[in-house]
Amino acid sequence: MRLKVLLPFEVFVDDRDVSRIVAQTPQGAFGLLSHRLDCVAALAPGILTYENAAHEEVFLAVDQGVLVKTGAEVLVSVRRALRGTDLAQLHAAVTQQFERQGQQDQDLRYAMTRLESGFLRRVAGFEHG
Repeated sequence: MRLKVLLPFEVFVDDRDVSRIVAQTPQGAFGLLSHRLDCVAALAPGILTYENAAHEEVFLAVDQGVLVKTGAEVLVSVRRALRGTDLAQLHAAVTQQFERQGQQDQDLRYAMTRLESGFLRRVAGFEHG
């Protein structure tokens, strides 16, 4: 199988000889082999594991996203991903990076909310004043 992991601004992984894939969904983990029927799955944040041509297991920490299998091609589209070989180090990196990004996203949403409410107050002031 060919596995492509797509991030918003880059192709994170493009591996052409993948023998199996294990992904996390909100309902639990599931595996893909090359002969499996085509499918689509929503991915939950977690570890996506695949075996490459050298029979090495590769671990990717991925954010929520979508997995689409069509024929021999598997496309995974996620917002964030990290690669690692040691699950403990990957867990630590995910915790640090994803939580930091989550805090930045939360700060951004808070700033956008303040801008919107300020804009609405000014519009209401023009209507009444």
